[in-house]
Amino acid sequence: MDKLDQVRIFLQVAEMGSFIKAAHALDVPRATVSAAVQQLEAALGARLLHRTTRQVQLTADGALLLERG
Repeated sequence: MDKLDQVRIFLQVAEMGSFIKAAHALDVPRATVSAAVQQLEAALGARLLHRTTRQVQLTADGALLLERG
């Protein structure tokens, strides 16, 4: 998956606040969404999201990427 797709998926997760909702909106498996965000975080060397079982919140780095999206 290329970086542009990873950023597009990250933006969808950030806007929807959920990996599952983003997966439905993008019509891809949840595992694809999770892998894309993890790969993007690894490539950037920064954590972009705080994940809990109920919600996703942006980190400071994630908020910056969302702003510059």
